[in-house]
Amino acid sequence: MKRMYTLIAIIFVFLGVAFFTENNQFGRQRIPKVGVLTLMHHPALDQIYKGYVDELAREGYHNGKNIKIEYQNANGDQSNLKTMAAKLVDDHANVIFGITTPAAQAVANSTSRTPIVLGAVTDPKGAGLVKNNQHPGGNITGVSDQAPINEQLRLIKEFMPRLRTLGVIYTSSDSSAVAGYHQIARECKKMGINLKAYSIANSNDLNQVSEQMLSQVDAVIVPTDNTIAGAMQTLVKNANAANKPIFPAAGTMVKQGGVATYSVNQYDLGVRGAKMTVAILKGKKPGNMSIEFVRHGQPILNLKQARKLGLNVPKHFEHEAKTEGVIYK
Repeated sequence: MKRMYTLIAIIFVFLGVAFFTENNQFGRQRIPKVGVLTLMHHPALDQIYKGYVDELAREGYHNGKNIKIEYQNANGDQSNLKTMAAKLVDDHANVIFGITTPAAQAVANSTSRTPIVLGAVTDPKGAGLVKNNQHPGGNITGVSDQAPINEQLRLIKEFMPRLRTLGVIYTSSDSSAVAGYHQIARECKKMGINLKAYSIANSNDLNQVSEQMLSQVDAVIVPTDNTIAGAMQTLVKNANAANKPIFPAAGTMVKQGGVATYSVNQYDLGVRGAKMTVAILKGKKPGNMSIEFVRHGQPILNLKQARKLGLNVPKHFEHEAKTEGVIYK
């Protein structure tokens, strides 16, 4: 009899522990977890993350209260991305937001089940992340930061009607930057612009390659390129020494010393990514959500830089930047 009572007591203890564990796990699962993986810090990427967090809060998801945001930053070292992506998957994130193409690719290579939202991926299909931009299929959707190149090139021609040679510089190991370069090359051919291309393998090459480029061209266009964005001051220093203007894809790069652009709003990319994340948390399948593209860029003007280089600013663009975009004075 004593043994029976002991056995019953053990069973009750076991059932109590199991009940407590199950309920504790259930309680933890009620708070969704979102993973964020980014390649590096620089103003454009930081704006995407800020827009993402702010919009989640506006949608009622406050970090640390009713959602947990796990942020991983590779600090420019792509070798860190695989480990960080695996950690987010192993930590059972409900959705993972990948900022930049390398970060998104690292996450996609780590899971085919966890929903992934792309942020700042210029060419999702070309990067091998989705089968089709309209119907992605699988576990991936998101937003593209593909720049409005045609608008940018028309703007350059307005600033520099006597332009003879335009230089483009991009990072050859960044698929988004390569896609941007090819888009620029196609549009230049259509518009009859003489384009000279220069590529770098990493930021250590930027000083020497940009000096060579600036001795051979009249102006520079930069596609969406995280490596160059992270080392923009090097390019600006050399361009100022040569008295040549830079027309970058990102508005934050205009602030750092570029002249002007029609830019995809980086903060808005984060906002759009957050809205997609919320839809997925509420049950929508990422494979059924089309990749979103921004078709018209925001006008950004660095008036101080334009004046420093002696450029005549098109009046309509200055007015447009003043009323619809940003002017840095």
